[in-house]
Parts: sequence; structure tokens; C-alpha cells
Amino acid sequence: METIYTYGLLIIMWFQNLGLWLSPVMKFFTFLGSEQFYLLVAPAIIWCIDAALGLRLGLFLMINGMVNAALKIALHMPRPYWYSTQIKALGGAENSFGAPSGHAQNAVVVWGTLANHIKTRTAWIIAIIIMFMIGLSRIYLAVHFPHDVLLGWIVGAIMLWLLLRLEKPVVKWIRSYSLAVQLLLIFLFSLGLIFLVVIAQLTLTSWSVPVDWVNSAHLAFPEEPAVTPLSYHNVLSSPGAFFGLAAGYIWILHLGGFTTRDRWHKLVLRYIFGVLGVLILYLGLGSLFPESETFLAYALRYVRYALIGFWIAGFAPWLFIKLRLASRAK
Repeated sequence: METIYTYGLLIIMWFQNLGLWLSPVMKFFTFLGSEQFYLLVAPAIIWCIDAALGLRLGLFLMINGMVNAALKIALHMPRPYWYSTQIKALGGAENSFGAPSGHAQNAVVVWGTLANHIKTRTAWIIAIIIMFMIGLSRIYLAVHFPHDVLLGWIVGAIMLWLLLRLEKPVVKWIRSYSLAVQLLLIFLFSLGLIFLVVIAQLTLTSWSVPVDWVNSAHLAFPEEPAVTPLSYHNVLSSPGAFFGLAAGYIWILHLGGFTTRDRWHKLVLRYIFGVLGVLILYLGLGSLFPESETFLAYALRYVRYALIGFWIAGFAPWLFIKLRLASRAK
């Protein structure tokens, strides 16, 4: 691996030597692959464009994110600025392992799902360009080695194929059960996503993060806490959001569903009102719930993101109907 890391650093330095004028461009493409971007876009699609498509994007993203988290721990490879102080850490501080790149993997799944939905050659060309640029941005910003990004693209392509292929039979199977059983099944599946990471952790036995990695990361971002890539702190977010999104959508469909098409001012009001709800839950519960490394803190983190997911896919659409910002599906 030392040879791969060395050549990877040379590639990163070559890109960075092109100049800092590329930094804003690369940060823009990194944003297109970030959780913050998806958190802004997915609710907009659910509330204002196509609820089923938005839900598909959200659930695919949560599943893919947990597979990525498990693979990162199983491979436990460093990020460039953890490994060497020769390169400039132009991106933000990262607390997870390097390979595979989550941005690259998520980009293939999310933008590939959108292109598959639109089903035009132009959509696929645009999606592939965005996938490539998101991956390239991670190399330039020195948050990933080239092999991290390449592996992310490969795993993302496999995940996209599996998710699209399995979606219809799995949905058909789940819908054959009562509402209560459907909710139980998706809850158990969300626990299965957590179990993926637990299994990955168990494979490490007595391995610990090298001190050199921790020190190099601290030199790059001295104001940030020490990196703890083996922490379960961020593992509960995706499974919680997965359960909340799926449960909320099943619940609103049970009540008759809702229409996404409407006058533009109603769509704008939906988005503003909906995002306010997300912020209240995210910031409000974030300030109330503990952030420690305890079972209670982990459980409450799951609950926090489950409530956010349920708000996005279920309760917010129900309120839109009550406020006459949306109508029930015919």
C-alpha cells in the first residue's frame, strides 16, 4: 500500500499545483455530493416534484451510506492529509476513513438514480460528468486518494445496479403485509444497516488508529477534535433517517397520499414550511439530546433522525393537506 499512497500523493500534488483558482470550483462540486446538498434537494423533490422519486433517492442514499460506512471501517485506510503533511488539506476536516470515497459512491447512486428516472441520453451524460467532477474534487481537495475515489465509483455502480434491480420486488413484498408489519419490517431493516457497521468493527479485533494519522490530521486542522473514525456517533443517523422516511411515506399513503403538483406559490410555501420543520427538529433535538458515546445517546440520535425522516416523508405532507397547500391524491 505504501507505493499506492506515494503515487496517490504525487497525483494530488500535481492537481494542487495547477493553482488555488480551482479551489472554489472543486468545492462547488464537492457540495453537489455532500449530505447538506442532498438534505436540501431530496425534501424539495418529495414535497414539490415527485414524492416517490424523492423517497427513492432518500432511501437509496441511506442504504448506500451505511454500506460505505461499513466498507470504510473494514478497509480502515487513511485520508491523504492523515498520511502526509506534504499536501494541503483544502477541504474540511473529516472524521471517517478514506476508502471508498463516500462522495464518489453517493454521487453514482444519487445522480445515477435521477438519470435512470429521466431516461434520456442527455441526463446520463450530465450525471456522469457530475459523478466524475465530484470524485475529482475530492482528490484536488486532498480529502481522498485517487484509489479511494475509484473504489467509490465502482462500489457506487454496483449499489446502483442492485438497488434499481431489487426495488420493485422488495416493495411488492413489503406491501403484501399490513401497515403494522410493514413498519416492523423497515425498522428491522434499519437495525440491519447498523449491524453492517458492527460486523465491520468486529473484524478489526485489536487494531487501533495509528498515532501518526491522528497527529497529521491535527496539524492540518488544529482547531478540530482528534479524529475518531471508529466512533459509532455518526452511524445511527442514516438508519434512523431510513426508518423515518419509509415509515412516514407508508403512513401518508395509508391516509390517501398527496399530490405534488400545484401552483408555484404553494410549492414555495411547502418548501419553506417543511425546511423550517426540519431545522426545528435538527437543531432543537440536537440541543436537547446528549452527544456522548453512550447507548442512550446513540438511541436518541437514531430517534432524532427518524423523526426528521418521518417529518419529511409523512407529517409535513399531512400538514400541507391540512393547511391547503396540497391535496389528497385522487
